[in-house]
Amino acid sequence: MIMTESISNTGKDTESRLDLIYEVSKKICSVPRMERLLEQIIIMTPKALNASAASILLFDDNEQELYFEAAYGPVGKILRHVKVDTQYGIAGQVARSGKALIVNDVRSNPKFRRNIDEITGFVTRSLICAPLVAHSKTIGVLEVLNKLDESDFNDQDMHVVVPVATTAAMAIDNARLHQKVLDAYTNTISMLAATIDAKDPYTLGHSQRVRNLSLMAGSSLSLSPEEMEHLEYAAILHDIGKIFIDVRILNKPDALESSERIIIREHPAIGANLLKKIPFLEKASNLVLYHHERYDGKGYPEGLKGEEIPMGARLIAVADAFDSMTTDRSYRPALDIDRSMSQLKEGSGTQFCPVAVEAFISGFRTYDKKATH
Repeated sequence: MIMTESISNTGKDTESRLDLIYEVSKKICSVPRMERLLEQIIIMTPKALNASAASILLFDDNEQELYFEAAYGPVGKILRHVKVDTQYGIAGQVARSGKALIVNDVRSNPKFRRNIDEITGFVTRSLICAPLVAHSKTIGVLEVLNKLDESDFNDQDMHVVVPVATTAAMAIDNARLHQKVLDAYTNTISMLAATIDAKDPYTLGHSQRVRNLSLMAGSSLSLSPEEMEHLEYAAILHDIGKIFIDVRILNKPDALESSERIIIREHPAIGANLLKKIPFLEKASNLVLYHHERYDGKGYPEGLKGEEIPMGARLIAVADAFDSMTTDRSYRPALDIDRSMSQLKEGSGTQFCPVAVEAFISGFRTYDKKATH
């Protein structure tokens, strides 16, 4: 009877560990951004092993040092400033050999380096360390330290850490590749924005400024990283449809005729249709389409009202108007910041979304304070 219960408990324990590996892998693979990805790994892995701390060390550019890219535990912040020579220490040994290792009494291991404990004040008793290998190349290591119940790490723990490390390595590698692609896209986007602004000498740098102002407002609303990303792309490309509009209309110093106003009003739809064809800009295209809608429903192209307008588009509308007001135009000189802020407030609830105006003003004041200190 006792043996049957023991086998039953072991089976449940194994099943539980398999579930944890699955959940960790699933969450890791669902997170595209590097920071969030690593945060998931170092929070979930020690929980799976009932351990007190975990860290991810990645190779530096010269591959002679490992640096703490992420750390979970009481001294996580301190470790971010520490580097490890790969010629020394247990982490260095695992990184060089590519083989996972359990050390249940680090003080008796000649490879253990006390300096990190001395720097952090953390007392390492035991650890399990696995290499992060992607495409047959070791990119770093995953460490888990100190069982909470002070028991030893064992083979079952190894069976958890190794697959998580393998999945993490592939995800980190993919995240890096994803970032390189995004950087390339961003550079292309910046060049496109510069092309738009170059059509009108009075709007030189306008797209970049609207981007910065929109992100400033978005940060005060605590938008998610994904929402901020779409906002950034939409803001810098909000006028991309103007590429297809006659420069004589764009630069006309006199009042536009009704037929010319109709042509100008086509630029949001033109820009949105262009961006829809690019997969990673598809969600940003909606913000471009609606950035000239008004909160009272009197905008264009569809006359959306209030909450019908995506928040990102409402933020871009405020940023766009503010930059236009504070920039010299062919038909008037620039307004000062105070007067421009007053006009935003006056338009709140009619032309502009009140929440977007407050977010913009709050974000601008926060940025202004940081800039003056």
